[in-house]
Amino acid sequence: MVGAVSMTEEILVDVNPFETRVALVVDGTLREIHIERPAECSLRGNLYRGRVDRVVAGVQAAFVDIGMGRPGFLHVRDLHGGRVEPDSTPPDISKLVRPGQSLLVQVAKDPLNGKGVRLTTNLALAARTVVLLPFDSHIGVATRIVDEDERRRLKDLVARVRADVGTPHGYIARTACQSAAEDQVRADIEDLEALWKRVSRRYGEIAGAMDASGDGAKRVANGSLVHEELPVPTRIVRDLAGPDTRVIVVNHRDTFHRITDYIERCLPGFPEVVRHYEGRTPLFEARGLEVAIDRALDRRVPLSSGGCLVIEQTEAMTTVDVNSGRFVDSSDLESTAFSTNLEAAREIPGQLRLRNIGGIIVVDFIDMADEDHRREVLDALVGAASGDSARFRAWGFSELGLVEISRRRTRESLERQLCDSCETCSGRAFAKSPQSTCYDVFRALSKRAASGTEGVSEYLVRASQRVVDRLLDEESPYLAALERDVLRPIRLQVEPGYTSDQFDLVLR
Repeated sequence: MVGAVSMTEEILVDVNPFETRVALVVDGTLREIHIERPAECSLRGNLYRGRVDRVVAGVQAAFVDIGMGRPGFLHVRDLHGGRVEPDSTPPDISKLVRPGQSLLVQVAKDPLNGKGVRLTTNLALAARTVVLLPFDSHIGVATRIVDEDERRRLKDLVARVRADVGTPHGYIARTACQSAAEDQVRADIEDLEALWKRVSRRYGEIAGAMDASGDGAKRVANGSLVHEELPVPTRIVRDLAGPDTRVIVVNHRDTFHRITDYIERCLPGFPEVVRHYEGRTPLFEARGLEVAIDRALDRRVPLSSGGCLVIEQTEAMTTVDVNSGRFVDSSDLESTAFSTNLEAAREIPGQLRLRNIGGIIVVDFIDMADEDHRREVLDALVGAASGDSARFRAWGFSELGLVEISRRRTRESLERQLCDSCETCSGRAFAKSPQSTCYDVFRALSKRAASGTEGVSEYLVRASQRVVDRLLDEESPYLAALERDVLRPIRLQVEPGYTSDQFDLVLR
């Protein structure tokens, strides 16, 4: 029996005052990119004391005010006590909650497509190896662990530690539990139990303060945050770092120390892989990731055989069209279709993961008549998604030769994070937003200054009116700080013919 092929993983953390980016690189290829900006910080995993604003029985949902301006959406199936079997009818939500009622809720999904956050009262607090379910009592194992003997062993391990700790709460053994020692599982369970006590105490304190103020029924008080998830870089390290992680590179000293402290405190025995990057060339530029990120915004993805994928995102779903391109097998059309489809099936899950595309995805493979070929392509598609932490399901070929995929979506896609509707084509395509272009300008200036400033008296940035306006307004603090760093004046010039993703850097 041939063993699993070991992969080499790197986690690269790029922290700037205007943006934090975390990249997962596997065998030299960018697999995941997480981006967070100060005004768009992820709320997923945070706990809030919310108040039910209204209950809409027609959609079996409640809208809960958590102090964010727009109320969050709480479906009956995400309500503790509202869980039922997938094919069963859930109870009437109006019998479970009422307007004005206070609830301890958790953000399950960040705002998507202009909608409010998705909430749940089925709380889950995560550590490295296990997840605590405070309102449950069962012990589960991550679905990605498929070996039945290992699943039984982990269940027994968690049950034994839970009994020793003396808690009735439910737990789920995460994928990382496979490689964890019993001492680490025990430490994680003890830490989570202590965290849950702090959460309960904080929830009671907020409730008491709101009752004392006498106006809690009108609005949730500022400070309704009960528990905040780890910052993005630390959370990614917690969830993604594993035995195959060769190095974690961080370009920001404070973040480097926070990650190092977290690993020493919560991941005992984890190899000393954290490195502080001090190179003059920006980290992502030095590793070639800027080019990879830009390529992840392209509609067309070339395949090595000469075929290609065409990926289109719409409001309702994402479509992937498989084209054979210039590749033509010498034997027959069925062989050409099978070869191209097999290559596409191995590429598609990686593209969905990199672009963070979720929801419903429909793949239009090239027509194949052979059922064995169809089955092999479907197996390759599912197998290529095995490393994806998001829940991934694929159904068989339809009568039209289409394959439907569902992938869990918890945050905006890369395209929606980095791009705006194109002003030139009235929203029929996408271009980088002025904000993203401003940050590209900052990186270009930093890169050029790092190569030497001899003979340069000033830098001239030529860009569209929208980009220049943003540089002079929202981004002016960062621009001023950068001007001090590069030790040269930075002048801005509007170019009327430029679109929002165009700019030139001129040395003078």
